[in-house]
This record gives sequence, structure tokens and C-alpha cells, in this order.
Amino acid sequence: MNKGTFILSTLTLLSFSGLAQAKQNICVFDLLGKAGESYKLIEEWGLASKNWGADVNLISYQDEAKIEKDFKAGVCDAFYMTSMRARAYNKFAGSIDALGGVPSNQIAQKAIAFVLDKRNKKRLISTIANEKYEVAGIGQIGTAYLFVRDKSINSIEKAKGKKFAILHYDQAQKIVVQRIGAVPVMSDISNFVKKFNNGEVDMIAAPAYAFKPLEIYKGLGSNGAMINFPVVNVTADLVIRPEKFPEGFADQSRSWFIKLLPKSFAMVQRLEAGIPARYKVNLTKEDHDKYQKLLRDGRLDLTRQGIYEPTMMTVLKKARCTVERTNFECSLSGE
Repeated sequence: MNKGTFILSTLTLLSFSGLAQAKQNICVFDLLGKAGESYKLIEEWGLASKNWGADVNLISYQDEAKIEKDFKAGVCDAFYMTSMRARAYNKFAGSIDALGGVPSNQIAQKAIAFVLDKRNKKRLISTIANEKYEVAGIGQIGTAYLFVRDKSINSIEKAKGKKFAILHYDQAQKIVVQRIGAVPVMSDISNFVKKFNNGEVDMIAAPAYAFKPLEIYKGLGSNGAMINFPVVNVTADLVIRPEKFPEGFADQSRSWFIKLLPKSFAMVQRLEAGIPARYKVNLTKEDHDKYQKLLRDGRLDLTRQGIYEPTMMTVLKKARCTVERTNFECSLSGE
């Protein structure tokens, strides 16, 4: 081997070595930062990912808008944030959080396991503006319930004219809030509870995950209530740039998330049980059905507009009607 060939071979080996050692930056959203359950879940995933040939570096964020900005700028090779925000990168997975589409933990677990199944691999890969993205996991955050500052707001009619904090980037929330005659107040995930607690808005929808750490009880005071009706199931998507990860990485990652589902749902049930019973108010059967129909009409409308993915709407309906066969919608077409 001559000197030139030796140097070239050495440089080639070093360059491959550098590629093997390059860390993947994962930008992780959790309202509670590193102390939150979502961040802890991704810490577990990060340890497991070493077995799949990755070497991840987790970066904690409490602001989803900042994650999106950094992801577009190339700071992140992957992100983990709410499916509502991640929907722009994969409509199929992002539509799992359709309004009223997943009304129980049992249905949520079926839906997430189905989406992550290997049969849906092609649906979890998308190309936008020549950039390739892949959903490598979905984590459960929990069902969002209605919280009201005045427990007398316990029907659709009484919600008319009331101020409702919505996430400004989710068109679905705006449409449904307007349908019930409430006034949408544009907010972000970092400040919507603050607006509720200080009286700027009368209503919010939030999962049990946020109740204690964001002190929703302050907004409830002695006259507020949690309306025991599931508005939307909140999940988070792990979206990667597949070229930054080893071959087959996403497949192994999705399998890991499926195995962790029972643990995630146990966490959600523990948090829901932790909300004091004195705050919980049940709707009448009549109002419960009214809300269900209103959310169904909203889903159909949003699917027609291209906001939700039609195949996912069919999947969610099948999951609902497998668990609740007598539900009024099971005999209707349209989803």
C-alpha cells in the first residue's frame, strides 16, 4: 500500500467513525420540562435506543413553537410534541387526536397500537417540500376534559357567549368552540391554563396531566367544575428525520412504544384518579348525546376540509364501535 492510499483509507475510516459516533438531537416538549412524565418517557426511550444503534441527546423544551422553529433550522434530528402540533408532519398519526374521536382510555390504547402497527408503516412516512419525516412513536398524555370556572355552565346552551381558551394553531378547536356558541380566545399551550386561572377565560379543555402541576384548581376555586366528558384524547408524536438514524430504527422504536402503552395508560389513570371528586360533574344523558353529535359533526366537517385524515377517522370509529356497540353513531355512515 503506498502512502497516498494509506492516508486516504485512514481518512475514510475516520469519517465513518465520526458518522457512527454522531449524536442525534431529540427536542422534547413537556409542559413541566425535565420533571414531566413525557420527558421521563423519552429518557427511557433514549436508553433503549442505544440497542438500535442510536446515540441520542435529549433537549428539553416547555414551548412547542420553539421546538418547531429549531426543528426547521436543523437543531433537532427528531422531536416529541403534541400530535395536534405534529399533525403538519404526518396527518395520519396527527388525526388520532380528532375531537371526540377517542372517548376512553380503552379506545385510545386500541387506536395507538393500531397506528403504530407495522402494517401502517407507509402511512407513517411523509415527504413535505422534499424533506422526509417518519413517525417513530406515539405517547399517551391523556383525555382532555372541560374545566369551567362556574359549575352552572353544565350544558351546551349555557356555554354560549362564554370565553374558551383554544390553541391558536389548531383549527379544529376553533371550529367546535364556535359551533357551541362560545368565544374562542387564542392561546398557546404554555399560557392557556394561566388565562383560566386568572379569569381571562371561562372554560378550557385539559388532561389530568395538567391539573396539579399547572394548578387548575386555582381557576376552579370553590365554584368551578370538571365536566366529566372526554373532549379530545391528547397524544404526543415522535417524528424523526429517518436519514439521521440507523436503518430500521423507526420500526424498533414503534415496537418499544407499543410495549410501553400499558404503563402509559396506568399513569394517566393514576392522574385522573388524583383529581378530587368534589370537582367532577357529570352531564345529563341528553347533554352527553348532544355533545357527542356536535363533535361528530365537527369531525366530519374537518375531514371534508382536509384537516383530519379520512382513513384515521374510519379506524377511530371502528375502535369506538367495538367498545360501545350501542352508540348512536355505529348505525350511521360517514366516517
